[in-house]
Amino acid sequence: MCDQDQMAAMGRVNRRQFGAIGLAGGAAAGLSACTTMDTATSSSLTERQVTFDAPGGRMDGYFVHPRDGAHPGVILWPDIAGIREAKRAMARRLAGEGYAVFVANPYYRSVVGEQFADFETFRAADGFQKVAPWREKNTPEAVMATARAVVDWLDDQERVDFGKGIANQGYCMTGSWTVFTAAARPDRVRAAASFHGGGLVVDGAMSPHRLLSKTDPAAHFQIAIAQDDDAKAPDHDNILQQSLTGAPRMGEVEVFPANHGWTVLDSPAYDRAAAERAWGRMLAIYQRSL
Repeated sequence: MCDQDQMAAMGRVNRRQFGAIGLAGGAAAGLSACTTMDTATSSSLTERQVTFDAPGGRMDGYFVHPRDGAHPGVILWPDIAGIREAKRAMARRLAGEGYAVFVANPYYRSVVGEQFADFETFRAADGFQKVAPWREKNTPEAVMATARAVVDWLDDQERVDFGKGIANQGYCMTGSWTVFTAAARPDRVRAAASFHGGGLVVDGAMSPHRLLSKTDPAAHFQIAIAQDDDAKAPDHDNILQQSLTGAPRMGEVEVFPANHGWTVLDSPAYDRAAAERAWGRMLAIYQRSL
């Protein structure tokens, strides 16, 4: 998972660079100014800010989907910097592929909405210290309770196809949440994608690698590991692959030739080529599993 040493080593990306990165990566539609509630982001997408009851508070987030029809639901769990334009842009791009995407506030038990405009703001605001007490509330059990509420909410939405499975994807600290979510609602969650995720292999019965057997037997997992994370824990990829095989569950574990944060548009470590490959693999899994 992203730590302060990695953040210092990654350097900086400013907002002008972020715009250029997003346009190059195919997320141009998502980089326009955020529109008002329940308005169209383009001729084919509709977005809105939402809130609903969830364990420990009121979940808030961003929901975007194709204007017409019902589509498979996807939960996008943001990284340590939370909801911001980079995540909304990624959600819009995914919605453009035919999914109803909810970007959840991972800190809803403590704060409402966007807390950092981008990773540079997170860095400048001493983000690690600021979010520390918020993160403490996100125990595995709490995350699973949250996931159940989010899945229930998605299933109540007109634009979500209840006949299709739900996917979820997580980044950095929420990579592990993708497995917690799949284990919390094995009846609905059929795909999970973790990108440079932390906490996937830890001590104790609630370690995500030990929960794979509690997920839908037909679920498919993508575990994309950063090369610098792999250098710190070189045995984790094998442990995860063995856990998938032993469960048994379908999945792929891959160490990418890119550093922690490489898939996120406003991350100093963003690597377009590696990010596009990871995105393409994710789409293939969703198309096959949902």
